[in-house]
Amino acid sequence: MSNRRSFLKRSGAALAGLSLAPLVKAQPVKKDPIPYKKGLVISTWWHGLAANDEAHKIIANGGTAVDAAEMGVRITEADATGQSVGVGGLPDRDGNVTLDACIMDSKGNAGSVCFLQDILHPVSVARKVMDDTPHVMLAGEGARRFALDNGFEKTKLLTPESEKAWKEWLKEKEYKPIINIENHDTIGLLSMDKAGDIAGACTTSGLAYKMHGRVGDSPIIGAGLFVDNEVGGATATGLGELVLRTLGSFLIVELMRQGASPQEACEEGVRRIAERNNVKDMQVGYLAVNKAGEVGAYAIHPGFNYALHRDGHNEMIDAKSML
Repeated sequence: MSNRRSFLKRSGAALAGLSLAPLVKAQPVKKDPIPYKKGLVISTWWHGLAANDEAHKIIANGGTAVDAAEMGVRITEADATGQSVGVGGLPDRDGNVTLDACIMDSKGNAGSVCFLQDILHPVSVARKVMDDTPHVMLAGEGARRFALDNGFEKTKLLTPESEKAWKEWLKEKEYKPIINIENHDTIGLLSMDKAGDIAGACTTSGLAYKMHGRVGDSPIIGAGLFVDNEVGGATATGLGELVLRTLGSFLIVELMRQGASPQEACEEGVRRIAERNNVKDMQVGYLAVNKAGEVGAYAIHPGFNYALHRDGHNEMIDAKSML
């Protein structure tokens, strides 16, 4: 008993000496921040340029942020030249293209699908889940059946180019989730309409040659995407397992709620990952936007870039990185 008391006493003293203060000095967010009402779109990687253009057309014509988010990422889903989103996505180890996507509107509603096969536009299936069901997420065969029952057509997603790459991989079957700045594995898009409302979407074919059944962060609300219209939104790209372990997008939005800028919040989100994992060969990048129209971007390693459509300009920007 005396040993136990001594242990507890020592433990209490040690805990008392720890600094539990967050790295970002946060202040309560203003209850009524002045929203940016000119409209903007921000999205991950080079394929975000075309997605931004489509999303901005909707916003410019008075459309809603959620419509802009959905229609923007559909452009990327339908681009067979990309091998990380939608049609043409690199398959899993067994040669199956499986898709994940989610969407959130400015009212806090969310829809998601994961491990979806044979459907070209998972983001629109996710939108259908959000709008027409009491659920947030549908998975696998259930999501596929729901899509087909609601008028989505069966589509062959594995292109000859991606099948060839998969067969080359089969020769070695070497599975390493290493950094690859050319593997633009997700499109995450955040949009703000002229009413100052924020929405977002995230869609991917996931990690190339993953185990059959693997689901990453992209369809998980709070991991790959999170929107709180009082505060802002955030989205993630990179190795999904790292994002899932910290619920990175939710964390970033909550940091902004406490007063952090989008840039500060993204940097803290990356630090939370780095302090718990060996990130020498692993990449994660975050994007964020707040109600004032301020944006942030940060990654573990150099190489992460994003597209920003604001004030009539749609441009690629290199994100800052921790390493």
